[in-house]
Amino acid sequence: MVALVLGYIIYGAFVERMFGPDPKRPTPAITKADGVDFIRMPSWRVFMVQFLNIAGTGPIFGAIMGAKFGPASYLWIVFGCIFAGAVHDYMVGMMSVRNGGVGVPELVGKYMSKATKIAMLVFSLVLLALVGTVFVYSPALILGDMAGDGSESSIMLWVGIIFLYYVIATLLPIDKLIGKIYPVFAVALLFMAAALMVCLFMKWPHLPEIWDGLTGWQDKVGLKDQSIFPCLFITIACGAISGFHATQSPMMARCIDNEKLGRPIFYGSMITEGLVALIWAAVASWFFFDGGAAQVGSDISAAAPTVVTKVSKGWLGLAGGILAVLGVVAAPITSGDTAFRSARLIIADFLHLPQKKLASRLMLAIPLFAISAFLLWYNISDANGFNVIWRYFGWSNQALAAIMLWTATTYLEKEKKGWWFLVTMIPAVFMTAVCITFILVDKIGFGLPQEYTPWIAAVSAIFAFPGFYIWNYRKNRK
Repeated sequence: MVALVLGYIIYGAFVERMFGPDPKRPTPAITKADGVDFIRMPSWRVFMVQFLNIAGTGPIFGAIMGAKFGPASYLWIVFGCIFAGAVHDYMVGMMSVRNGGVGVPELVGKYMSKATKIAMLVFSLVLLALVGTVFVYSPALILGDMAGDGSESSIMLWVGIIFLYYVIATLLPIDKLIGKIYPVFAVALLFMAAALMVCLFMKWPHLPEIWDGLTGWQDKVGLKDQSIFPCLFITIACGAISGFHATQSPMMARCIDNEKLGRPIFYGSMITEGLVALIWAAVASWFFFDGGAAQVGSDISAAAPTVVTKVSKGWLGLAGGILAVLGVVAAPITSGDTAFRSARLIIADFLHLPQKKLASRLMLAIPLFAISAFLLWYNISDANGFNVIWRYFGWSNQALAAIMLWTATTYLEKEKKGWWFLVTMIPAVFMTAVCITFILVDKIGFGLPQEYTPWIAAVSAIFAFPGFYIWNYRKNRK
C-alpha cells in the first residue's frame, strides 16, 4: 500500500511532467459544453465518478480469482498499477482532453492509422457489450443471494431491474443521475475496502508472502492447467491495467475544467483502485490458503461473488456486511451503465451525430441493449457460459489496453518527447506478449501446448520493438 501511494507521488509526478499539462488551455467541458455529455463538474465529483466507472468487479472479483495464483498477485497489482495501469489511464484521458474529448476509435485513428479506426470501433463496441453483460449478471448474482434464495427467477428479476436502470442512466445527462449518485456509491465501495483493511490488521491472519515462493499456489485451489504467465495478467485486469478504462476516461475528459486535474483524476483513481484490489487479494489469500473459507462457512471452490458475501458478513456483521456488499454491487452496476454510455458516445463520434436530442440517444442506445440482452440470455442458458464470456472479456480487455499503450507511444513520439516514450512502450510490449500468448495457449483460443508459453512470449516481446519502429517509419514516410 505504501508502494502504491509513493507510486502516485513520485512516478505520477514524473508522468505528468512528461506529458506537460497546460492549466491555461481550455478543456472540452468549456469549449464544447452541451448540457448532456460535455458538462463542467467539480473535481472531487469527477474523481468519484471516474473511480467508480473503472472500479467494476475487476479489482474485487479479479483480485479474488487472481489470489489463487499466490503472492505473485501482490506484485502484479502493485507494479502493474504504478507503471502500466495508471500510466495508461492518464495518457488516454489526457490525449482525449487534447483532442476535444473523443473516444478510443478517434484517438487510434489519429495517432495510429485511419485503417485501424474502423477495427477499433468494432473492437471497443464488442468489449463494451461484454462489459455491460458481465456487469449485469455479476451484481444480480449477489443481489439474488442477499434478497432471496439465489434461484434463477430471483437472479433474472434483478437482471431486469439493473437493465432498466442502465437504460435510464445511459440516456440522461451525465450530471443528472451519474454525477449525483456515483459519489455515494464510491464512498460505500471505499468504506468496504477500509473496513476489510481494518479487519486484516485486527485479526492479523497468516497470509502467503513473496518469500514463500511464487509458483505452485494455483495447484492447491484447482488451477493446475493455468500458469501464472499469462493467466494471472488476464485475470487481474482492473486492479492493475485495463483497456476498459480507456473507454471510460474520455467521458471524464469531457467534464474536467483544468488539465492539471488529469493526474489526481486519471492516475489517482487507478492507484485508488489498486489499493482496493490489493486489500481484496490479501483477504482472498486468507480465504483460500489459511482456512478462511471454513471460518466463514464456505469452501475454497467458492466463486468470487460467494467469497464477497461470506467474508463481508463473517467479518463485518450484518449491518457492515450489507453496506460492504452494496459497495461491491454498486461497482459493477455503475461500470455497466457507463459502458453503454461510452458505447453510445463512440458511435456518435464516428457518425458525427449530436447527442443533445433524446431521440438521437435512443436511436443509438436501443441496439446496444438488444445485443447485450441476447448475450446475457445465451450465456445464462449455458451452465458454463458466464465463465466463458468472462474469459473473452478478460482477453479483449487487456488487448485494448495494449493497443492504447501503443497509441500513447505514438503520441509521445509524434510530440517529440525523446526517449520518454519508453514509459508507455515497455508496458505496451509486455501486454502485447501477454495477450498473444494467452489467445494462443488458452482453451478459449487456439489451445496450443502450455510448454510453448515462454517461447511465444519471448518471440512476441522481441518482435514488438522492431515491429513498432518499422511500422512507425513507414507511417511517417507515407
